[in-house]
Amino acid sequence: MELRKDPITRSWVVTGHPEREQERADPCPLCLGNGSQGPLLLQLPSQGEPQVRVYPHFHPLYRVEGDPGRTADGIFDRMTAVGAHEIIVETSVHSLTLPHLTDEEIERVLEAYALRAVDLKRDARFKYVTAFKNQGREAGEEWSHPHSQITATTFVPRRALYELRAAREWYRDRERCVFCDILRQEIRQQKRMVDNVGDYYAFCPYASRVPFETWMMSRSHNHQFEVPLPGESRRNLAILVGRTLRRLRSVSSSYHLVVHTAPNTLQTKGELSDYWATIAGDYHWHIEILPIMPARSKSYSIKEVYFNSTLPEEAAECLRGLHPTK
Repeated sequence: MELRKDPITRSWVVTGHPEREQERADPCPLCLGNGSQGPLLLQLPSQGEPQVRVYPHFHPLYRVEGDPGRTADGIFDRMTAVGAHEIIVETSVHSLTLPHLTDEEIERVLEAYALRAVDLKRDARFKYVTAFKNQGREAGEEWSHPHSQITATTFVPRRALYELRAAREWYRDRERCVFCDILRQEIRQQKRMVDNVGDYYAFCPYASRVPFETWMMSRSHNHQFEVPLPGESRRNLAILVGRTLRRLRSVSSSYHLVVHTAPNTLQTKGELSDYWATIAGDYHWHIEILPIMPARSKSYSIKEVYFNSTLPEEAAECLRGLHPTK
């Protein structure tokens, strides 16, 4: 496996053939007792029957061992796919999904995201760490057993770079966080607001890329998801995550959920060398959920201009009207 960089879009692309064993539908490799899942990286709770377990991915896109060894290939750049790729098993019960879990159980999943991010960011080779969940076959779900994934890469994904640049420019011009400004306006207008629990809010963004796209964000400014502010309650976030996913389940069974957090500030090379002066003030972690709708072919064009057939205001009104029960 190697990484190749597109000099036009500045995107890194993983190329090659990941090692694949012959897949078996049964027994489920994520269920307890079904063979070896590999070294256990984390278990929550730490004592007794585990709910959340974290393992290295069975067929990782990135491997921890080695050095990126970035080299030139004529005008192009390439490097070894060094990084980390892990599986977060959300529950030992095969038939459950994340919105079916209790608030306490969802909180443990979020805690696993945070603990693994903190640990991976201790490795200065890794520029960016994120947790994500692909729910449903249309989203590219690998196993039906409820799970999320976490990756650590030696590059910053293009979407994250766009956010970093926009946030830094906004802060430079206004000395305010653009995400805080967005959330304040959404709270004030209430047009696209879906729900809130404590200090956490769910809303459909003004320029939603797909129908029913939903963001979750804290009103308290914090650039790092994995390092909560003093007094910050991750339980309230867990409650909001469950309520939001139960609403979205009524409109789509498949979605992508991604945690957007600040890059690794131990990394000072390359495109990140000048970002750290204001990042604690200009960036704001948030969670993005992109449902996959039946007419998915119309939601995205080849030129990366999105088409969304549902106004965010209409989507938010619809979601507000759905009862967030299991």
